[in-house]
Amino acid sequence: MHIKEKTIAILKQFDIGKKFSYLPVLPKASVLIPLLVKNGELHTLMTLRSKRLRTSAGEVCFPGGKREPSDQDDVDTALREAQEEIGLPPDDVQVVCTLFPIINKSGLLVTPVVGFIEESFCPNPNPAEVSAVFTVPLDFFTSQKDHYAAHGAAGLVGPLHSFHFVDPDSRGQYHIWGLTAMLAILVAALALRKKPEFDVGFDSEDPLSFFQQILHRRLNKL
Repeated sequence: MHIKEKTIAILKQFDIGKKFSYLPVLPKASVLIPLLVKNGELHTLMTLRSKRLRTSAGEVCFPGGKREPSDQDDVDTALREAQEEIGLPPDDVQVVCTLFPIINKSGLLVTPVVGFIEESFCPNPNPAEVSAVFTVPLDFFTSQKDHYAAHGAAGLVGPLHSFHFVDPDSRGQYHIWGLTAMLAILVAALALRKKPEFDVGFDSEDPLSFFQQILHRRLNKL
């Protein structure tokens, strides 16, 4: 089986569908985690946020943002934001699954949407929002080599993950950390069926129960 088809079959097992539709109304956001096959390996596409933005300026993240009234669902939000930020047409994304939502530091309920794009996709970043677009091999997020972790971070359950990545194409250097790093680790562990070489803070084979616990713990404090 081709690597793409194999990965899709694996990730579909973790699709939550409408499982969390019972949650109380919280401000919602979605991110798109775009996967692609490059040089026979799985990669993910990431962006560097513009320094002009009011929040998380200059940070690495996945395309995404807050839900708008016109969005039908979490997938809609992720695809719209990706089109606005990097010029990715929604029809060019093969949506694979929706993963469990996570409450971020701003109190937004963030839903990760995983989808495949073609290697030939040429980003057209919106300079008001994105200053760089790059791809990272997925197994980078399972390796100890460029990984760092801080423990005991305020309001955080488990370690705060951090990676330093040098793009071999542009020689750009990127610091990938926080929620973005956690989502990258999660998708890498699931898609590659590979236990990371470091303590991730959750069961990489059955992460759903861990994230459900965190979610309910945070909701109980609201």
